[in-house]
Amino acid sequence: MLPFATIDEASAFLGRNLTFAETLWFNYSARKSDYFLYCHNILFLFIIFSVVPLPLLFVEMMRFAALESYKIQPKVHFSLSDMFRCYKDVMRMFFLVVGPLQLVSYPSIKMIGIRMGLPLPSVWEIVAQLVVYFIIEDYTNYWVHRFLHGKWGYEKIHCVHHEYTAPIGFAAPYAHWAEVLILGIPSFLGPAIVPGHMITFWLWIALRQIEAIETHSGYDFPWTPTKYIPFYGGADYHDYHHYVGGQSQSNFASVFTYCDYIYGTDKGYRYQKKILRKLKEEMKNGGMQNGGSNPILSQDLKSD
Repeated sequence: MLPFATIDEASAFLGRNLTFAETLWFNYSARKSDYFLYCHNILFLFIIFSVVPLPLLFVEMMRFAALESYKIQPKVHFSLSDMFRCYKDVMRMFFLVVGPLQLVSYPSIKMIGIRMGLPLPSVWEIVAQLVVYFIIEDYTNYWVHRFLHGKWGYEKIHCVHHEYTAPIGFAAPYAHWAEVLILGIPSFLGPAIVPGHMITFWLWIALRQIEAIETHSGYDFPWTPTKYIPFYGGADYHDYHHYVGGQSQSNFASVFTYCDYIYGTDKGYRYQKKILRKLKEEMKNGGMQNGGSNPILSQDLKSD
């Protein structure tokens, strides 16, 4: 709750007029408790888990010919009941684990110094902090993920997430309850090290989950804006990790690719891509000699 009764009091405290964004924030948050504002995360996560994968569900159900070429594992398709079953399992975990965790974790937010008052951070401050959060989470998540692919971690916990060898958007948060708790630590480290405003925290939680849904989409769309982010893994990169399954010792990174490259855990993926490029070149050359290409074989190469 803001310590100001009026906008004039807030302006006097800042020594300037409030910006448009600060005025909106004042009007919305002035009479709301900090705890209530923090609990908005629950609503945001529910909306993201429920709404963001819907376009992918539509594409999967309609099977548009123009989009099928972007499906990473074209031999695998999910029915509506399959995807709804996944969503129900995710919602069960959401209401039993994620939601309650949000409700009881407020003291940690206050302890690390996430602020909710005025002034609001600048756009550049928000962007800089989000970049730091993504880098910290990516590095720590890499090592946690490698642990979860050890014999004990995989058999007891991580195997649940790998039930989907061909991932779908709804399966991004599909995991064992212990994994949900464990992976919350890397997500929390960035804001703990570089605390910012609650708006930045909201954006961080939302963007990280949207990114996870995108990397579990099962489709490698060339127009995805994340294609322009340096060292970004994306759907094709993470799909390989699921495709190989429990035996996978490759592509552990959650967002970027530099950790896998530095520690040599992307060799299987890079080797597969090298072989696929070679085969496609041979097919192309053979197709030109025979007067055409083989589209069916082209599709098989993406999943075999």
